[in-house]
This record gives sequence, structure tokens and C-alpha cells, in this order.
Amino acid sequence: MLKVGDKAPDFKLMTDKEEEVQLSDFLGKSNVILYFYPKDNTSGCTKEACSFRDNIEPIETKDAVVLGVSPDSVKSHQKFKGKQNLNFTLLSDPEHEVAEAYGAWGEKSMYGKKYMGILRTTFIIGQDGTIKHVFEKVKPAGHAEQVLTELENLN
Repeated sequence: MLKVGDKAPDFKLMTDKEEEVQLSDFLGKSNVILYFYPKDNTSGCTKEACSFRDNIEPIETKDAVVLGVSPDSVKSHQKFKGKQNLNFTLLSDPEHEVAEAYGAWGEKSMYGKKYMGILRTTFIIGQDGTIKHVFEKVKPAGHAEQVLTELENLN
């Protein structure tokens, strides 16, 4: 897992608008809220996404952009974004390479079965490309408010 002060690994992923985006596009311009979530249209992930949606204006006033990352396809992201009226970018990481680079991919367990999947994690990445804060084992409800508080502490 990456920690505060580490250089955030650059990446290039497809957006829900079928465009490539990379972390370095934001350097010197915006703080990046990079949040990893397991699956589109599931209860916890929907709750977390809607929390970011509802808090996007105060987040943007802190010179920050929100990027949600999951292994889902671009098409799945488009449906999720439309259904929930999301106002930020979703990124498709089907091979979970970015999740692995950030330490947000690992062993999980459900009903006694072990499997590999996304570990719900959020990173605040500064305009200089370094990690300013890490939220591990994120609880979806109220998470955007936690991120906003942390952004206020950075300024």
C-alpha cells in the first residue's frame, strides 16, 4: 500500500466518455481524489458514488477532481453514471493494474470464500503528484465528507 509522501504511480485508463486519461494530465492543475470501488450498481458503491456526486461542488472549490476506478467496463460505467446522474469521471481498470499499483487489489472474503478483488481505498493526490492522504477500508456512507474535511486540512 502506498503511503503519504509517496509519488503516486502514473497511469493511463479509459474514461466513461471513451477517452484516455492519465494522472499526469492533472499535475500542477488539480488535486486528485482517486477512489477505488469494487463494482458499479451495487449498494455500497452506489452509496459512495452518490456521496461524491452530492459533494462535488465543495470538492471542486478545493481545486480537486474526483476519479472513480473499478474493474468494470466503460459501458458499465456509462450505465452507472447515467442511472445515478454522476457528475465526475469513472475509469475502467479491467486488468486491475492500477488498483495493484496503488495497493487497492487484494484478498477478500465473503461467506467464508476467499477471492481477489478491489479493496475500497481512496487517495488524495496533490498537484505535485505525491500522496497527501490515504483512506483504507473505506465505509461508503459519508466518505465524501471525510475527503472534503481532509482537503480543507491540506489547504
